[in-house]
Parts: sequence; structure tokens; C-alpha cells
Amino acid sequence: MSRKNNGNGSTPKRKPKGPIRFRIQLNEEQKIAKQKILDNAITVLNGKAGSGKTLLACQVALDMLFRKQVKQIVITRPTVSKEEIGFLPGDLREKMEPWMQPIYSNFYQLYRRDKIDTILSDGSIEIVPVAFMRGRTFLDSFVIVDEAQNCTHEQTEMIISRLGIRSKMVICGDNQQVDLKQKQDSGFKFILSKSKQIKDVDSHTLVVNHRHSVVDALLDAYENLNGNGHH
Repeated sequence: MSRKNNGNGSTPKRKPKGPIRFRIQLNEEQKIAKQKILDNAITVLNGKAGSGKTLLACQVALDMLFRKQVKQIVITRPTVSKEEIGFLPGDLREKMEPWMQPIYSNFYQLYRRDKIDTILSDGSIEIVPVAFMRGRTFLDSFVIVDEAQNCTHEQTEMIISRLGIRSKMVICGDNQQVDLKQKQDSGFKFILSKSKQIKDVDSHTLVVNHRHSVVDALLDAYENLNGNGHH
């Protein structure tokens, strides 16, 4: 019996038998978090900037895509700007380019650029702004929600309700970096608090920082400045 082609006349490649060779190896805490992602439908990743949350989510997503455990990677992240993206020139992908650049950077760090460009162009990686998520249901998909601390409660609830069967969702956020005008509007802390109470949902906080040690010291100084009433 012949194998089905993938719709463009070519025969799909077989699933890789051995481990996928990524350019960056996960550290121990990322490996623990990866197992949680594999074991659950929804995983909440918390951690400071530079803790590797999004890189980890992208690595697991590529791993599952290459193994044909999912058919698509879906990425969303909120645009905190009050200005809608509608006025920007170009198609949706071009409009979202400035917001998505950090995600592309993670994919390129992890794997060959030519392969990443191929799966970006063939639709295996789909970019869906939060505003465009409503009405969608993602089946056989790996959904990455980036910068989730800047999603409101309403947006977080709506995003979670998009998850279809045979799919996974990783919600990446940093409780310390809420850019919403009203910090209590962030839905991230709530979903993080519920993650240990609901079956098939889990969370992990990454603590190892991949940025220069000077960054933490400077951020602490800014935290003290803001705490003294300066803006």
C-alpha cells in the first residue's frame, strides 16, 4: 500500500528514530519542565527574562513536529500597544514580524535556518495574534503562548478554550514583567495558581538565568527605584 503524499505531491519523510539533534542542549531544570510538557495538555512556564522559557517551549514544539506527534506549531503573543496592527503594511506575518522576532530567534538558535525557513513557509508554524484567536480550535497542534503575563484574564480564558484534541499548550510568562497598565488585569498569575489543582495541567518555574550576571543586579536596582515611587 502506498503512503499518502502530503498534499503537494511529495511523500512525507519518515519519523526520525533517534533523538533530534538540536544546537542547544537543555539544562537539568529545562529537562524536568520538558517532561511536564510531554505529560500534560497545558503547562505553565514561569520565570524571569532570560530563564529560557520560550526557548524550551520552541524546542519541545519542534521535537514533536519533527516526530509527527503534532501537525502544526501555533504561536501567539499579545501586543501591549494600544495601536491595532491593522494599519501596518503587508500581510499578517509581515505585520507581526516585530513582535515575533524573539520567537524566530529561538527557532534559529535551536535548528538549521533552512529547515526552520521551510516549516515557516509551508504553514507548519502558524502565527496567530491574540486578537485573531477567537473562533479557532487547534487540533493536532502545539500552541505556544509567549509573554502571557501581558494577556488579560479574558484573553487567557479565550486562548485556553482554543485547545483542541491531540494538542498541547505551553503558556510562558514572567510574573515580574507585567506591562499592562493595571497589573491585576494579568491572567497569568491566576492560571499559574490553578495549574497544580487541575488534572492534565501543570507548571514549572525556571530559575537558572541565561543572561549576564550584571542584568539581575541592574534589574534589582530598578526595582528599588520603582519601589520608591519613581516611574
